[in-house]
Amino acid sequence: MNKKKDSNPPLPWLDESDVFPSIAHAWGVGTDAPGLLAAGGDLSAKRLLEAYRLGIFPWFSHGQPILWWSTDPRMVLKPEDFKLHRSLKKSLQSFIQTLGCEIKIDHDFLTVIRNCSSSKRTGQRGTWITPEMIQAYFTLHLQGHAHSVETWVNGEMVGGLYCVAIGHAIYGESMFSRVSNASKIALSALVCFAKANNIELIDCQQETEHLTSLGGAPIARDAFLKSISKAQLLPSPDWRFQTEHWLELGLIL
Repeated sequence: MNKKKDSNPPLPWLDESDVFPSIAHAWGVGTDAPGLLAAGGDLSAKRLLEAYRLGIFPWFSHGQPILWWSTDPRMVLKPEDFKLHRSLKKSLQSFIQTLGCEIKIDHDFLTVIRNCSSSKRTGQRGTWITPEMIQAYFTLHLQGHAHSVETWVNGEMVGGLYCVAIGHAIYGESMFSRVSNASKIALSALVCFAKANNIELIDCQQETEHLTSLGGAPIARDAFLKSISKAQLLPSPDWRFQTEHWLELGLIL
């Protein structure tokens, strides 16, 4: 006999002045959308920062209301668990030893997020980066709370990713590639940056095969919240990528 799926509980609707409900009320396993917490509200910088501090993130497609999520378990990438596969290591070694190849941070955030919005990739959420989301995260970037890690070759951006950061808590959002391995190179650079600054984990929100292949793993939401609550209290690192950071992965400069 098939197990009957639980009915979906009522979904709170947020007005602009409403606070988030407790994440304990997020929909659980057996519902249509495990992790779904609330709908509505706004995408102001204040609202977004409040969400990330509580382990909540927005994810919705064009034509939907703003939807807020708090998944359990939570997908994270611990820098020490990053899997540097042989092919990626070879690509990274070639990248760092080739003139004209460089990593830049926050050089062109808007281009990164626009490319993430238009890219379609297996295991990546693409349609959720709507124009209003682009504007919201660009505002966060201007306030110093959102960052881009960019892969450049001969003066052209060929890949990158963007994330939200509060203190030492890093919340990964999306990535894109125009050439093979460009986004993986950007992620590798973020891992090196995190290791160099003693950052314990990078939030990946939801599990995908791609992230699992690179060392990502799900952890209990309580453990995730405990980690970010401490990390958020630490001073923000200097968001600059140094060539020496590659040594964190044992690469030869």
